[in-house]
Amino acid sequence: MEVTRDESWYKSKYQYLEITYLEPKIALVTINRPSKANACHIQMHWEFSEIFKDLDSDASINVILVTGKGKNFSGGGDHDMILQMSSDRSVLYRVYEDARALPLNMIHCRKIIISAINGPAVGAGCALALMADITIASENARFNDGHSRLGVAAGDHAAGIWPLLCGMAKAKYYVLTGDWVSAKEAERIGLVSQVWPHEEFFERAKKVAEQVSRGPQWAVRGSKRAMDGLLKQNFVSSFEVSCALEMLHFGDPDVKEGIKAAMEKRAAVFPTAVGRSDTTRGAKL
Repeated sequence: MEVTRDESWYKSKYQYLEITYLEPKIALVTINRPSKANACHIQMHWEFSEIFKDLDSDASINVILVTGKGKNFSGGGDHDMILQMSSDRSVLYRVYEDARALPLNMIHCRKIIISAINGPAVGAGCALALMADITIASENARFNDGHSRLGVAAGDHAAGIWPLLCGMAKAKYYVLTGDWVSAKEAERIGLVSQVWPHEEFFERAKKVAEQVSRGPQWAVRGSKRAMDGLLKQNFVSSFEVSCALEMLHFGDPDVKEGIKAAMEKRAAVFPTAVGRSDTTRGAKL
């Protein structure tokens, strides 16, 4: 059931997502933690998972336009959240449910979602950027799944959606190596819809949002639902496995090293890579 909301309703619920109504019937969602590269802590991660349910039921809008404040789209999970996940199972389970909800709620959202990717997108931020129906990036944007650098499986979205967007060969290369994907390369391989100069990209994304919002809504929503049927068949099964494996790996010694290396800004020396005796798994990798 749809209800009519206003900006003040969202302001009362969301601390780190700013919702602004634009004409015609567009909701602009701005990720607002620029002092921390728009990285997620637990509250913000929950907000990512929740916002598309609320916007889906908002009768005031046809299209959702998502961007980041400042130089970054979103830096993914911050160090504090990752440390809590690795030490407190109640936090781990909470983040697991939110991580599952984010891409699934984007798929199930009837409104068209457009991401205006202003800068680097990592981890959950990369999921938010690339699970959108249309992805318009600045030339300043770059993309990294981020999980292999931390020492966990690619659980937020990449194992499921990257092969569908850019093919298995490129997806495996970037997910398994943890290399960054530049905006230019992302457009070339099909990871994003379009790339524009930084001074133009947001207006380009806004024009696309206006075009879709003025279109026949039952038709565009029906087309989205039909195409998302492919995602439900081909994305969801691998996503569920990868998300569960990611959470399982938070109990491994590799994660402790991955977090420490990230905080110290050095290359990680993962215990499982060097065959250290303190790796806790009995099975061979």
